Amino acid sequence: QVQLVESGGGLVQPGGSLSLSCAASGSIFRLYTMGWYRQAPGKQRELVATITGGGRTNYADSVKGRFTISRDNARNTIYLQMNSLKPEDTAVYYCNEKVADTDYWGQGTQVTVSS
Repeated sequence: QVQLVESGGGLVQPGGSLSLSCAASGSIFRLYTMGWYRQAPGKQRELVATITGGGRTNYADSVKGRFTISRDNARNTIYLQMNSLKPEDTAVYYCNEKVADTDYWGQGTQVTVSS
């Protein structure tokens, strides 16, 4: 059974930085695309960034140039480095792993950008 555990959320001031981690277990991690999604109150869950097993990345336009997704296949972990944070980045951030036709999700971690 795939399990994803996020960590690293919190409260940060506008313009600040925060790093998220997601530890995965239960799959052949290096084979699968991993990603970060977020959901703000009253809004649908949206893509933030994805990274393939080979390291190819994709970003939402709203975070390009500010966020960086990476992965460590030896540690079965992905990361999201978030810089120049804005209040509109406030959301619950979810880790995602796509295994065949199935999406697996972590429990989410809250990121709040506020002064």
